[in-house]
Amino acid sequence: MINGTLLDATQLEIPRGALSMARRAMQSADYERYASVTLHDITYASDGLRIKGFMALPPAGAASYPAVIFNRGGSGPKGALTPETAMPIIGLYASWGYVAIASNYRGVGGSQGATEEWGGRDVDDALNVLPLLDSLPYVDPDRLGLVGGSRGGMMAYMMLARTQRFRAAVTFGAPSRIHAEQAQAYIRKTMAGYLPQGSDPQLEAEKRSAVLWAQTMCETTPLLMLHGTGDRRVDAMHSLDLATKLQALNRPYKLILYDNADHVLAGRRTESNADIRWWLDNYVMNKAPLPRTGPHGA
Repeated sequence: MINGTLLDATQLEIPRGALSMARRAMQSADYERYASVTLHDITYASDGLRIKGFMALPPAGAASYPAVIFNRGGSGPKGALTPETAMPIIGLYASWGYVAIASNYRGVGGSQGATEEWGGRDVDDALNVLPLLDSLPYVDPDRLGLVGGSRGGMMAYMMLARTQRFRAAVTFGAPSRIHAEQAQAYIRKTMAGYLPQGSDPQLEAEKRSAVLWAQTMCETTPLLMLHGTGDRRVDAMHSLDLATKLQALNRPYKLILYDNADHVLAGRRTESNADIRWWLDNYVMNKAPLPRTGPHGA
């Protein structure tokens, strides 16, 4: 099977719970666009495996759309996306006018594969959504964005070290310095549970710690990092340290620390979604030029 081949796509009914939550949270015009999104269960090829995921399509009206890949966080069966958990995220992005795809990665959520790899070959599963998007005639291959939360944000950093395709990227609650955490730290213990038997935990942690190889990340992908200062799973220092590295490299980035927000930015969703949308609309939808970096001005 060729990587990225779309093997199956089945339209799903939008979960009532997702519609109910959106109706309470959105203005009427925004809700109408959200309710007009179509949600699909998809299967695609990645490294010879059949990988499951979800795709949300915007309301009809344009010949070509920008697209966003969403990297989910979480681990194990409880972390796998379902229609109920996928729609509030990729359905929202689709209501903004993006074709949005989220992978469940290998080994979970109905995907083939012996186990999850938490920053191993599952990064291939996320990257192989790119040729899938390229195969869709209604997607503009020059307007692609990337969003990743928690473990998915860590994987987004790893993707940015391997491709220059994305016009913009966003992470929230993303670990970037697992190598510096104590063995009993939540994020370090979680990673360790998915490492191949006999592997070196420190070496594997370094492979997943973007602060150590920030210079290899794409220079032309503006990165927006969002983090809650009250995050007890992934300390906000992960994003602050990576921002310091990017600042020294004169890379295009923006860091937003939400005061008293937790790992999933609870209580700040409206604010953070507005920040995400501006970043995607500016650099992906509207193809804005890269911001000026390095010392300048008065």
